[in-house]
Amino acid sequence: MPLAPRALLLAGLLVARGLVALIAAAGSPPARPWVVAHRGASAHAPENTIPAFTLAAEQGATFVELDVQRTKDGALVLLHDLTLERTTDIAQVFPDRAREVMVKGEARRQWPLADFTLAEVRRLDAGRWFDARFAGTPVPTLAETIAAVRGRIGLYIELKAPERYPGIEAEILAALTAAGLDQPYADPRTPVVLQSFTVGSLQILARDLRTTLPIHLLFGPADAARWTSAAGLAEARTFATGLSPDKQVLRADPGLAARAHALGMPVTPYTFRASAVGTYADVGAEMRAALAAGADGVITDNPDQAPRR
Repeated sequence: MPLAPRALLLAGLLVARGLVALIAAAGSPPARPWVVAHRGASAHAPENTIPAFTLAAEQGATFVELDVQRTKDGALVLLHDLTLERTTDIAQVFPDRAREVMVKGEARRQWPLADFTLAEVRRLDAGRWFDARFAGTPVPTLAETIAAVRGRIGLYIELKAPERYPGIEAEILAALTAAGLDQPYADPRTPVVLQSFTVGSLQILARDLRTTLPIHLLFGPADAARWTSAAGLAEARTFATGLSPDKQVLRADPGLAARAHALGMPVTPYTFRASAVGTYADVGAEMRAALAAGADGVITDNPDQAPRR
């Protein structure tokens, strides 16, 4: 039976409102405070691995923070250090491939990621160093990580030492485009933030590649004077949409968040861990203090202890 004109109008309005609501949901950042699991739930599982990321999702984190670098043959993989010996068994698998380097006057053997192909990295165990129950955990690629956590948690992607990997900015954006995540909050269940300590890399993302994804500037106490002044914040705003300062920076300058917010920049300090709480009773108290100082979220090894909405 045909609808009367008034019913048709009402139905049209309801559909329109539904579309507007859907668009708004798809284009909106997650509710705050954000809980950013540092290299995954890295207090409980080996950092920068799928088990650490899935555990972070189970613990209710908003995002997982992950470090992206590039292998010798151009694969994007997740690794924090520039070398593989701390978090894999590479010394046993490739004992003759080390480089001899001097670190603070001491000779050391190191295995740089950039010396190894993806096929070689695939042979490594990235879990046993943390706990025997994670034995056999591989170093994941960026694409594998996206596939594993898509729909469960957001991605805080750190470009690690991008100056060593020319062109990595475009490659990361290409991986996000392939996954349909190259636009802000394209998938509201998997929001994406890009960040780096390397200003030039962030400028490439913002100015050359013109990404519209959120971009955060990472910086520590040594660079705080530059980036927390009025002029520094204004400069940062030309290529970044948010700040990720060391937690000590925010503690020393409790007005920083308000000044950043005035420029529309959220603030997510790093790194809160239960093993290093300073004068606080526990890591939860330390994170609550940061949020009280205006932080929009926290980057933490312990997402299970982070304050929730």
